[in-house]
Amino acid sequence: MVGTALIALGGNALSPAGGTGSYDEQCEQAAQMATAIAEVIAKGWRVVIVHGNGPQVGALALQQAFQHERVAGFVPPEPLFSLGAMTQGQVGSILVMALQRHLGGESPIACVVTHTVVAADDPAFACPTKPIGPFFSAEEASALARDRGWVMVDDAGRGLRRVVPSPVPQRFLEAAAIRQLVSHGTLVVAGGGGGVPVIASSNGFVGVEAVIDKDLAASSLARSLGADALALVTAVPNVELDFGTPRQRSLYHLDVGDAERYLSDGQFPPGSMGPKIEASITFLRQGGQVAVITSPERLLATLDDDHAPDTNMGTRIEVDLASALTGEEVRWSR
Repeated sequence: MVGTALIALGGNALSPAGGTGSYDEQCEQAAQMATAIAEVIAKGWRVVIVHGNGPQVGALALQQAFQHERVAGFVPPEPLFSLGAMTQGQVGSILVMALQRHLGGESPIACVVTHTVVAADDPAFACPTKPIGPFFSAEEASALARDRGWVMVDDAGRGLRRVVPSPVPQRFLEAAAIRQLVSHGTLVVAGGGGGVPVIASSNGFVGVEAVIDKDLAASSLARSLGADALALVTAVPNVELDFGTPRQRSLYHLDVGDAERYLSDGQFPPGSMGPKIEASITFLRQGGQVAVITSPERLLATLDDDHAPDTNMGTRIEVDLASALTGEEVRWSR
């Protein structure tokens, strides 16, 4: 199977927890991503790339907040949606240069700064949930909440992070341009950080203070483009059931109906695997052929899977596996 694949790269994949977050480090990580994407392209897939920006936009917001104290009156701070646009350009540039090196200039590549329309009355604006930026100790987080008015929450026991509203993406202002580029064989980087969130107003579109979930944006853009596959690239090779317990096991083939059931049962928490499963389900229920969730190293094997059990694969989700898996509901490692 080949066609159009939308590949979503996590912002944490470029700036992993415990790293420095430096430009050089992000370039090194991007080179690994480019290797995996180049393999997919070599097999004949047309590719669109979406990337996250949680660490990058959070770090930039923190940097601006503290620098403003020293240069007040000279360099005014930018709103969060503007920082999102900046990090689209920043991360997009890193990815484009890494891809150019791997593809040798043989494929045209374009990075499109993308604006994502959201609803002004989305309930997410009253309930911030999207983590951005670095981790803080309880003392540091308390000071930031007091001095900056930031909402700080525990992130999976790894420390406290700032959370911001994350409204549901409705459509993309640049969707037609992206479709045209893809139809002409261009490798497109778009929807970075979920896109710049905007709402309709009497004076056109205006930015709003939010960061859109990258996986939900990727699913929405994939549907808009009529993509065949949605690939969510993350730090772990597989989706796990009963994570953190003695019964933990890796999923390889998964029916969309079972994905819905496991999600409803609380197997996939909102702060970790939940958004990826939700994005995959929505994509498949609205016409997509396959969704995969895996690490860069297993990306091509999972996209090209022939339904043979293979512990070198990631997790592959399809609408109906009944015929392909001879009645097996799920395959997992023991």
